[in-house]
Amino acid sequence: MLRLTEIKLPLDHSEDDMRAAALSRLEIDPSDLTAVSVFRRGYDARRRSAVHLVYTLDVGVRDEAAIRRRHPDLPPSPDTSYQYVARAPAGSTRPVVIGCGPCGLLAALLLARMGFRPIILERGTVVRERTRDTWALWRRGLLSPESNVQFGEGGAGTFSDGKLYSGIKDSHHLGRKVLTEFVAAGAPEEILYVSKPHIGTFRLVTMVESIRATIESLGGEYRFGAHVVDLDIAADPRRVRAVVLANGEAIPTDHVVLAVGHSARDTFAMLHAAGVAMEAKPFSIGVRIEHPQALIDRDRFGAFAGHKLLGAADYKLVHHCAGGRSVYSFCMCPGGRVVAAASEPGGVVTNGMSQYSRAEFNANAGLVVGITPADYPGGPLAGIAFQREWEQRAFAAGGGTFAAPVQRVGDFLAGTASTALGSVTPSYKPGVSPTDLSATLPGFAIAAMREALPAFGRQLPGFDMADAVMTGVETRTSSPLRIPRGEDFVSLNTIGLYPAGEGAGYAGGILSAAVDGIKVAEAIALHIVGRADIRHKGRRGEGAVAYG
Repeated sequence: MLRLTEIKLPLDHSEDDMRAAALSRLEIDPSDLTAVSVFRRGYDARRRSAVHLVYTLDVGVRDEAAIRRRHPDLPPSPDTSYQYVARAPAGSTRPVVIGCGPCGLLAALLLARMGFRPIILERGTVVRERTRDTWALWRRGLLSPESNVQFGEGGAGTFSDGKLYSGIKDSHHLGRKVLTEFVAAGAPEEILYVSKPHIGTFRLVTMVESIRATIESLGGEYRFGAHVVDLDIAADPRRVRAVVLANGEAIPTDHVVLAVGHSARDTFAMLHAAGVAMEAKPFSIGVRIEHPQALIDRDRFGAFAGHKLLGAADYKLVHHCAGGRSVYSFCMCPGGRVVAAASEPGGVVTNGMSQYSRAEFNANAGLVVGITPADYPGGPLAGIAFQREWEQRAFAAGGGTFAAPVQRVGDFLAGTASTALGSVTPSYKPGVSPTDLSATLPGFAIAAMREALPAFGRQLPGFDMADAVMTGVETRTSSPLRIPRGEDFVSLNTIGLYPAGEGAGYAGGILSAAVDGIKVAEAIALHIVGRADIRHKGRRGEGAVAYG
């Protein structure tokens, strides 16, 4: 097979048009083309008057050698199949995976497929029960601290847009492995080839259940409501011997995948008290901003807005402020809603979510400002205290009932409190309270967003429209700390502990977290079978950017 890139076709093309484009690129007769398959489909909307699709095609031909001689720069289609690194030997110790978000799920799935029969510990509930608990917060303002948007089967990504793309480097095609596993679990097959794949919450729920069934069929064991409160760590050499649950049970193990997500604040405090190496790292804070989806569609696609192959339009914006800070859009959710994402009493946290159809009236995104440990000095856990302070201020500004504080963009720019809303209806549940957001975020963040909004309005006309709604606060963009690990993916000072995924500071989103889970699973498998080689290297700082 040969790979053809940058095949440009109109939105309403036919399969014959695609074959004709391949024939033209290869300069061959129709009889010499034996197969055409789509590897990637994206779109180019840089000119709204000429939006078109851009394909990467894998093609079969009768005489590949002759064509390669005529087109020496034409690459062969790479082999993207996945090869397992090891097989569990008889009597090998069972690894423990803490957390079953995307990182923990893929780590457990890969370990199970290799025969290691992992034990998966999840402090929250099964995904169906968790969904009911989450809706209780959204509809009635009732928070379950152990079963919510942050905690429970599927992780925080379950209640999101379900985006499956990332900026990570993936020379070993691990992202393809993740997508293949998701399709096997019930995801639409198009995620294998569209350039910005997404799934949506309802489909993610059934996929998570399917992955659980697969892991259990391969000998894996799930334990829900299993809150890890301590590690049994031997002193010399310093290594993990067991994980300890809230009920007092100790589970012996030599290998622990720490995939707890970015909101397991009590777990981070426990690890810090146990002497596990960790460090503060940059993250971002801000608000959720909502516009009519139709406005974003027109800005991005012009007359092509609403075309079925384009769907609801997204955007990605960044502004570098005069004072050196950056403001950017985060986790943009086309045709979605802003949701309550709190995991602690007394705090308001927002996030974005959409279904596979992306059919709701508003577009929303995080409008966030980058911060560094210099903004919250005090050690590895200082970022958590910083987040909590602003979440509690938002809770108070919203009235103390998990209602969220909101402000019209026009009022925000003018520095006046909102007393009513305009043409854009906030989607956040359980409710909103118009106010002045300046009390819910640091002054430097407010100033940076006021500078950025007009700049964004010049890029997307109407982005700074007076009636757009800002909902506070967005604080959980990524983990506020990192648990450093070596090239073997092991904690720098605790043998057998494998910090992984978003919570440990090595991913930002569903796909990158799942890929990191695969890397850690491979590292554990190779260690158990006694092989010194590693397929990947887990360097400090790897994957620390949040892509949303």
